[in-house]
Amino acid sequence: MREKKMAGDKKVITKTALRRLMKNEANARIVALDAILALQEFLNDQATAITQKALTLAKHAKRKTISKADIKLSI
Repeated sequence: MREKKMAGDKKVITKTALRRLMKNEANARIVALDAILALQEFLNDQATAITQKALTLAKHAKRKTISKADIKLSI
């Protein structure tokens, strides 16, 4: 079953990179496509939420640039 993509529903982390991560770093031998897609969606949502929190912190500090400290505080 294929997922339908809506306009603006871009995935930054590629399926290839996730499959490689799951196989090489987590020692998964076989990884199903639906597992990769689920992880891809989760990571995209988490990264978006963390970035939004970090942006709020940067704006509060009257900065335009999100810093490493902003990301760490947002996690």
